[in-house]
Amino acid sequence: MRRRRFFASMGLLASAFAMKNARAQAPGVANAEAETALPDAASATRTARHYLERIALLDRQGPQLRSIIELNPDALPIAHALDAERAAGTVRGPLHGVPVVIKDNIATGDKMATTAGSLALDGICATRDAYLVERLRASGVVILGKTNLSEWANIRSSRSASGWSGRGGLARNPYALDRSTSGSSSGSAAAVAAGLTRMAIGTETDGSIVSPSSIMGVVGLKPTVGRISRDGIIPISHTQDTPGPITRTVSDAALLLTALAGTDPRDPATLGAPAPGDYLGALNKDALRGARIGVAREFFTGHDEVDQHIERAIAQLTLRGAEVIDPIDLPKVSYDTEEQAVLLHEFKNDLPLWLATFAPHAPIRTLADLIAFNEAQHAREMPYFGQELFIQAEALGGLDSDVYLQALAACRKGARDNGIDRVIREQRLDAIVAPTGGTAWLTDLINGDSAGDGFSTPAAVAGYPHLTVPAGLVRGLPVGLSFVGPAWSEARILGLGYAFEQATQWRSEPRFTKRTSIPPLVV
Repeated sequence: MRRRRFFASMGLLASAFAMKNARAQAPGVANAEAETALPDAASATRTARHYLERIALLDRQGPQLRSIIELNPDALPIAHALDAERAAGTVRGPLHGVPVVIKDNIATGDKMATTAGSLALDGICATRDAYLVERLRASGVVILGKTNLSEWANIRSSRSASGWSGRGGLARNPYALDRSTSGSSSGSAAAVAAGLTRMAIGTETDGSIVSPSSIMGVVGLKPTVGRISRDGIIPISHTQDTPGPITRTVSDAALLLTALAGTDPRDPATLGAPAPGDYLGALNKDALRGARIGVAREFFTGHDEVDQHIERAIAQLTLRGAEVIDPIDLPKVSYDTEEQAVLLHEFKNDLPLWLATFAPHAPIRTLADLIAFNEAQHAREMPYFGQELFIQAEALGGLDSDVYLQALAACRKGARDNGIDRVIREQRLDAIVAPTGGTAWLTDLINGDSAGDGFSTPAAVAGYPHLTVPAGLVRGLPVGLSFVGPAWSEARILGLGYAFEQATQWRSEPRFTKRTSIPPLVV
């Protein structure tokens, strides 16, 4: 769908719902009331209409979140069909009729485009569904639309502003509209946080699920690489890429992972994976009792108020019966050079393969074509930042180069053998905790993101699971507590995160504040 068609569809939605919502309250109040008055879950149609109304009110009108890059024109017919199935006695499972939105770097073989937010793929519909989308459809979800993202999953520039794409514009944080959504799964996390959907699918290479989830007060799970098929996802790195759930609760993350986890012959990383765990069965309020939890203090933020919140969270782990080992020896190692070398080599290699399979009719075939397109469309594609990472990637050799192979080996040894695997083995840990990151920073389209270091990199480079759970607000802005475990330990960290979530209930609804409130300076 072209941008003008998308805006037109949003306009039609807004008109359709204008009469019903003429007396809508301030967005923050409307959000809270709507979430306590969800429609009957047995009606997919009523549920889909409920969320479509909220998208019309909050995504293009009101605070203009721009979290949804394109609506699914078939959402309501799909919901009607699922209601008919239920009426005839067929229920596909617990996700029957549940609304989901999907990041716009995941192929959907329907009327929606798959673009990674780039105008180079605007209007290009994928040849078929990604494997995870096939599984979602089989489970009976209603795909409401595709979500905005940091363009090309934030691999284009080192000076990018998270949440911006040429096709979707700038996604906005529902807790404070002047602050960043982080990324690259910006729209997915914003849509869940704002109550525009019950669930979303994001993708992560390093931080792209857990960071936006943390700073927008929702649950994000980056699974072990190979737990969910990457088939159909516009790639950055076949070493680190993975899709994962973004939800309002840990139980919904477990529910979505249950539907998605499994073997796919089209993704070799899934072939050696052990059988999926009992993710829903692992959700026990007493899961922290007797668990050994290590505290990675090297990854605390240095912001006194954020770190105080995390201290409160660690105290809750102890109160719930966990044995807390504080601190553990997990040094803050910089993988900047090696990790970037791996990502850029793999992006250059893997992008043409995706294009040939899912978008053979696109005007670009290679990374070189994409660079040329962006230069030709400079005013629309590069108004705020450039594409220097693309240019660096294009100049690199293949996956048989010494530079690539040495960087890959260094990353694996550092993050696994000398990192997470070592400390978990030595301390006999069930999981490692740390603040996921700090609070959301002010959006800056001139200088780009100003985020401090977070806790995403160790698990991302290792390819291991990482769960972030809401841990309260600092001056109205969310922070998250991370649970990281060894490979294939999703069930265990979901159980631990669930126990923490149930004990604290520290998630708060967004208020769509226009500008961050700063107390006056007292002299």
